[in-house]
Amino acid sequence: MKKITSLLFCFLVLSAFSQSKSTGDISLGSNFTANFTLNNDTSKVTLVLSGPSDRWFGLGLGVQSGFGMQDGDVLVYTTALSDRNYVGYAAPATDSSQNWSTVSNTVATGVRTLTLERDLTNSDSNDFQLPYASTNSIDLAWARSGSISTSLANHGGNRGFASGTFSTLGVEDFSLNATSIYPNPASGAFYIKTRTNLSKVKLYNQTGSLVKTIDVMDDAREVTVDVNGMQSGVYLLELQNDSEKSWKKVIVN
Repeated sequence: MKKITSLLFCFLVLSAFSQSKSTGDISLGSNFTANFTLNNDTSKVTLVLSGPSDRWFGLGLGVQSGFGMQDGDVLVYTTALSDRNYVGYAAPATDSSQNWSTVSNTVATGVRTLTLERDLTNSDSNDFQLPYASTNSIDLAWARSGSISTSLANHGGNRGFASGTFSTLGVEDFSLNATSIYPNPASGAFYIKTRTNLSKVKLYNQTGSLVKTIDVMDDAREVTVDVNGMQSGVYLLELQNDSEKSWKKVIVN
């Protein structure tokens, strides 16, 4: 009985931590991807959307192949993100309620990467709803300008369809080891995003010389590191807080 109880306890603990599921990167064409993560604990969906930095691009949610743009939820990036809905062959109409927030917006080597967030479900009839328990896959329609332009217009045949399947993520790592560095390689600046408090960042060059020290205010979890004027090459990051230390590598172009 004790063994069964212990196994049940372990299962419940693991289940409690496994409250996120993700599609991984869904390919939408050259330099164009979407990655959805649903978090049941926060009731949020995170979308990492990457597309060309020199033109507008759009993503329709819950849209199957053969879709004729008569209706549906769509996100469009021109010079800023807008939450819209398909109304036919005209430009998608802007929703009165803009429910997606932009967490980050970075450009590197011709690719714009947007990290976006929204509630899994809401009362907006124009939004595609993503209830955690019943959302196991998603169909997508995508489009982008056929030429360099941020003015929303006909996609010129640059469109397509894709789908993704959600897989439950394992126990999340909330240590400094799970820190994300992006973009990497970096030019001008890069960003450090942690899942725990960060108090200090030290940057070393390949010879081991200390190049820069950053004291992080208020134990923040996101830090911007300016690398303007630094020589190109591989650098080592030392990340610190009160209880641990971790090392990451970043390439500066």
